[in-house]
Amino acid sequence: MTIGKMKAVALQGLLGSVIEIECDISDGIPIYSLLGLPDTSLQESRERVRAALTNTGQKWPNKKVTVSLSPSWLPKSGPAFDLAIALSLLVADGVLPQLPLDGAIILGELALDGAIRPVRGVLPSLIAAYKAGVTRAIVPIANQGEAELMEQMEILAFADISQIYRWLSTGEYPFNEVVAVEVRDDVTDLDFVDVAGQNVARFAAEVAATGGHHLLLIGPPGAGKTMIASRIPSILPPLTMEEALEVTAIHSIAGGLQDRSAMSRTAPIVSPHHTASRASIVGGGGRTIQPGAISLGHRGVLFIDEAPECATGILDALRQPLESGEITIARQVGNVTFPAQFLLVLAANPCPCGKYSGKGRSCTCTSLQVRRYLGKLSGPLMDRIDIRVSVDPVGRIELASQELGESSADIRSRVIEGRARAAHRFKGERWRLNAEIPARALRRDYAPQRDAMNFLHDELDHERVTARGLHKVVRLAWTLADLAGRGQPGITEVQNAYQLRNGGY
Repeated sequence: MTIGKMKAVALQGLLGSVIEIECDISDGIPIYSLLGLPDTSLQESRERVRAALTNTGQKWPNKKVTVSLSPSWLPKSGPAFDLAIALSLLVADGVLPQLPLDGAIILGELALDGAIRPVRGVLPSLIAAYKAGVTRAIVPIANQGEAELMEQMEILAFADISQIYRWLSTGEYPFNEVVAVEVRDDVTDLDFVDVAGQNVARFAAEVAATGGHHLLLIGPPGAGKTMIASRIPSILPPLTMEEALEVTAIHSIAGGLQDRSAMSRTAPIVSPHHTASRASIVGGGGRTIQPGAISLGHRGVLFIDEAPECATGILDALRQPLESGEITIARQVGNVTFPAQFLLVLAANPCPCGKYSGKGRSCTCTSLQVRRYLGKLSGPLMDRIDIRVSVDPVGRIELASQELGESSADIRSRVIEGRARAAHRFKGERWRLNAEIPARALRRDYAPQRDAMNFLHDELDHERVTARGLHKVVRLAWTLADLAGRGQPGITEVQNAYQLRNGGY
C-alpha cells in the first residue's frame, strides 16, 4: 500500500507552520499510532476519524495504522487536523487518489456522522500556508467566508466528508459559487446622542479617539461613564483593509467570529469584567496560547469598568503593552507575540461608596479609604494614562432637556478630519497617530512653540510632571491642534492638554 500524504497548519499565535501528515497502513496488530507531539484533543482524533469514516460508508482498516505529523519537534494541538488525517488514511488504504489532494492545505474537524465542523484560526492558517507557497485549500463550509479573504488562494469548501468522496470520484464540486465577502460596518445602536450632558467627558472621548490617547473616567455610579466608554467605537474611523484583516485573524484564533463579521471595518471593543484573571487579560494558555482581551481589543477599545476593583497586578500587567503595542507570552511550548495596539479606557468610582465629590457630600468613606481605593491605580499605570476626566452626576436640567446632544456621526467626522491632518503630517513615518510619536521625534521634529515648551519645562523642574508625562502632554497637544485646525501646538493647546491629563479641564 502507498503512504497517504496531506498538508495542514499548526498555529502558534498568529504564526503558522505547514505540517506534513503521513499515514502508513501495514500488517500487524491492529493499532493506531499518532506521532509528532500531539496534545489530548489531537489524540482524540482517532475516535472522531474512525466514527466519521464508518458512518459514511468507509471501512476502518483492521491493520496497523501509523500517522506521523512532521516536523515532529513542533507541538500540535486542536481538532483542525481531523479531516487531513482521515483523507491521508483513505489514500493510504487505496480508497482515494493522492494526486488531486497534492499541494493543498486541509483544515477541518470531523463530527461522528462525517460532517465537517468549523475550526478556529482559518485566516492566519491560510496566510501561513500561502507564505509557504501553497495556493489551494480545503476548508469547512462554515469557514468559507473567512477563507475567501485570501483571494490569492483557491478555496474549496465542503459540508461533509461524503462530498469530498464525490468530488474526488466524479470531479463534481457541490459549491461552485464564490462567497462574496461583504466589507461593512457592524450595526450598532450605541450613539453619543443618548448621552445627556457631560460635555467635558464627551470632548475627552473625542480627543482620545482622534489621537489614540488612553482615558480615565472618574465619577459616581450612574453618571454615564459606561455609556460614554461603550460608545467610543462609534466615533472611531473605519478600519483599513489591512487593519480589518489583522483584527479578523486575531478574533479567528480566539473563536470570536460568531459575534463579529469576517470583514467588519468597525473597531472592536472588549469589556472584561473586573474579576477577570491576568491570563484572560494579557493572554496565555498551556499547549495552546490564546490571545487575551488586550489583543482582542487591537485597533479598538479595551474598556475596564470598576478598575480599582481589579485584582492586584491585573492593571499593572497592561503597562508594557501600553508602551510597546504588543504582548509577548512565554510558555514551555515557546514564545508567542500578539499585537496589542488598543485604546485603554478605565472607569472608576471616586471612593468605595461612590459618592465622594471632593466636598464629601453624602460620602461615608474616610479620607484614608478614599486614598487607598484610588491608590489601587498605581502611579506607573496612571503615568501612562493621557486623559483623566471627572464625570459629575447628571442634573435635572440635562435629563429634562428635549435637546439631544451631538450624534456619533458628527463627532466621527471631526475625528476623521483630525486623523487626516495627523496622517498628512506623518507621511513617510512609521507611525500614524499622535499617541505613537516617539520621544526623540517629539524633541526634534514635533515640538510645540517655544513658550509652550517653556511652560512644560517649568512644570518638569518643579516635579509636577515626569519626563513621560511631558511627552504625553505634547502628544495630546498635537491632537488638540489637529482638532482646532492649527499647524503647531501653542501655549493654549499645551495648557489645555496639561489640564486634561491632570483632570482639571
